[in-house]
Amino acid sequence: MRVDGAVPATMQAMVIDAFGGPERLVVREVPVPSVGANEVLVRVDTAGVGIWDAKARRGEWATGQEHFPLVLGAEGSGTIAELGDAVQGLRLGEAVYCYADGDTKGGFYAEYAALAAAHVAPFPASLDFREAGAVPVSGLTALAGIDDVLALRPGQSVLVHGASGSVGMLAVQFAKHRGARVIATAKGRDAREFLRGLHVDEALDTEHDDVLAAARRFAPDGLDALLALAGGPDLERAIGALRDGATIAHPNGVEVPPNSGAIAFDGVPNPAAFARLSAAFDAATIEIPIAATYGLIAADEAHRRLERGHVLGKIILVVDATEDVFEKVA
Repeated sequence: MRVDGAVPATMQAMVIDAFGGPERLVVREVPVPSVGANEVLVRVDTAGVGIWDAKARRGEWATGQEHFPLVLGAEGSGTIAELGDAVQGLRLGEAVYCYADGDTKGGFYAEYAALAAAHVAPFPASLDFREAGAVPVSGLTALAGIDDVLALRPGQSVLVHGASGSVGMLAVQFAKHRGARVIATAKGRDAREFLRGLHVDEALDTEHDDVLAAARRFAPDGLDALLALAGGPDLERAIGALRDGATIAHPNGVEVPPNSGAIAFDGVPNPAAFARLSAAFDAATIEIPIAATYGLIAADEAHRRLERGHVLGKIILVVDATEDVFEKVA
């Protein structure tokens, strides 16, 4: 079922014809993907840009089953343009946010995206389209770490290491809303100020602050939990501030010291997880800092910005932008 039969046969998309650098991203007119019985077609408003997209572009997660031209983009927001015959609980024209986890018909760097209905949910009233498009992957990942693995309770202390990225900026806020005491680390004084603006209890600059000493002052009896969003020597030192029996969590892909007992996890999109994420946004004032905004056809520039590193917040693509780059904050 389609909205007024208005879906075109083709669409504009940013695709890659082979794995490689940002220059591989090119604009192309491609067919609008078809929709299976349990799938949804979304008219894309905003696509989030994350390090996972860069890894996909480079072929780091290649399975050998990819079909080129390949449309990247793991997350986004938009409105439902078509529903598969077996889809229930979603409506044509509904505003949704989405996580294309394992979906094979392409991602959100396009005017339309088709994906499993289980990976689509109405976004909370507290968000607009740009914010909603920025948070599905990072939000589900952050909430899985804070709630499912660390299971933080009021009054507990947690160190979020590498907290200035798109997952960390949400994780510290979710932890605060759970009543935890949050100490957070990032690289650089500007990143420390960014974290202070998110109202953590203490923010540290790993270039200039002694993370271990500060963590021990923050929790003299030892930290209850650690969420590792970056690896390296500073993480190894921070682990020394944990109490016996403390829990360490990290998303898959973050390297942690061997024998640390750290628990790996991922954010997994499904209706229950999206419902919890929406509830978390609606229950508190969660800030979603946007570091830079690009038009769809400037996706290559967005990836160059991403790979320069030190992005404070989230990079997004707006599909209907009239300029290649119409707002650039970072």
